[in-house]
Amino acid sequence: MRLYRILLTVPLVIVALVLQVSVLARLQLPGAVPDLLLLVVVGLALVYGHVGGALVGFAAGLLADLAPPSDHAIGRYALVLCIVGYAAGLTRPENGRHRSATVPLLAVLGAAVVSTLLYAGVGALVGDTTARHVGVGGLVLSATVYDLLLAPFIVPGVMALARRLEGEPLTGDGPGSPSGSVAGREPAYGWMTTGTGLKASRGGMKPGRAPKPARSSRGGLLGRSARNKAARIKGVKRL
Repeated sequence: MRLYRILLTVPLVIVALVLQVSVLARLQLPGAVPDLLLLVVVGLALVYGHVGGALVGFAAGLLADLAPPSDHAIGRYALVLCIVGYAAGLTRPENGRHRSATVPLLAVLGAAVVSTLLYAGVGALVGDTTARHVGVGGLVLSATVYDLLLAPFIVPGVMALARRLEGEPLTGDGPGSPSGSVAGREPAYGWMTTGTGLKASRGGMKPGRAPKPARSSRGGLLGRSARNKAARIKGVKRL
């Protein structure tokens, strides 16, 4: 994972976890708790792709497993967020940008449902029956509503920060790219490969300038002679 991704992911994950534990978990809302950490993982996965999303999800989930007042098995939430980050990263298009907010919204919706079901399922495997007593259906519904209400305030901002450090995918100007290259234009040193920088023997052509049109009959003859000479040289090069 790239260094600038780590420098962005670590503060976002820590801030999201602190806010979730110290603020959102104490609101005493019915059903589940709004999962701010999940929204941060989804937002980063939509920009970084499936591999980066899986790594971010695993690291964020492991940190949540170790942070107090966690009372579940270590690695349980890390597994859930790793799968969610991987699945959300699969929706990243090839050009790196989503054309509308539909895909990110569906990714948040799916992440809220899948994470709640996975968390309850893994808990059942290790002997935690809390979700069964509370009601899985109520947890899924409340988690989905809370995350969808919170997503417009979190996911776009996280994606914007990630794209700013990632570089513009549509222009190809990422970190470490040459400053002179711009998408849709020729490279800054493209004239070196086109041959226009070489001076003609008779025309005295300068780099970056087109040959002047012939103004007299003599100039026309000279121009044709130069073209014939260039054609002969080109034919020799082909041999």
